[in-house]
Amino acid sequence: MLSRPSTLAERAELLARGARVIKPAGPGPFPVALQLHGCAGSQPFQNSYAEAAAKAGVAVVIIDSFTPRGMSRLDGSLFVCTGTVLRGAQRAGDLYAMLHWLKSQSWADAGRVVAAGWSHGGWTIMDAFAQGDGAARMTGLADADPALLGAVKAAFLVYPYASFPSLTSARGWQGQRPKVFAVLGGKDAVVGTNGPMKALSRLKADGLSVDVLTFPDATHAFDDDDANDPRTRYRADLRTTAEGYYVQALRAAFT
Repeated sequence: MLSRPSTLAERAELLARGARVIKPAGPGPFPVALQLHGCAGSQPFQNSYAEAAAKAGVAVVIIDSFTPRGMSRLDGSLFVCTGTVLRGAQRAGDLYAMLHWLKSQSWADAGRVVAAGWSHGGWTIMDAFAQGDGAARMTGLADADPALLGAVKAAFLVYPYASFPSLTSARGWQGQRPKVFAVLGGKDAVVGTNGPMKALSRLKADGLSVDVLTFPDATHAFDDDDANDPRTRYRADLRTTAEGYYVQALRAAFT
């Protein structure tokens, strides 16, 4: 279980066992995208984004935040999606830990990273940047260091949760200045549009580069062909567009 306080190395060791790495051909080192799933757990559709990134020359690590914690997809739906456990500020430790882990991987260019998150994963990334000197306390990792986030050249946020108790709107990103790319659905009945737009507006006001792709008719999880929430509707065409936008964001981040 990862719920107890630990170090970056301990957290990384457990997460790396369940992570899936998809790499381009060749020895590398490659720039890296760290993908964080939503509150229902890692889903197959994440592989499609990862494969698109690998074709563009970027290695991808799909992080499973649940299995090392002994959590199932049902646990995620019942407890994480409802905010009972593993809120974004705590889960942010997973991002810190995997940034630490990348430094020991010969195939990874650990100084050139994009953090990509869907829904709860987007919340996690945003809270990681907003924590500042409170990172160790909020994540439960004694050596969580915001300086690790300097390796993250861009954040790619797909329908991110950004309402209370998300930190970005109130705190900004504590001087961190990655490029920001966001994908929002105009008919998102799960996270809405007001929370994400408020947070993104705060980042813009702070001088960050923020680019937003909005699909007016898209629901939450429009790109997940396995979603079972009645408030969502899968759109294959929009997923294709979103994957193309992901590749564009990666190229912009690593240029």
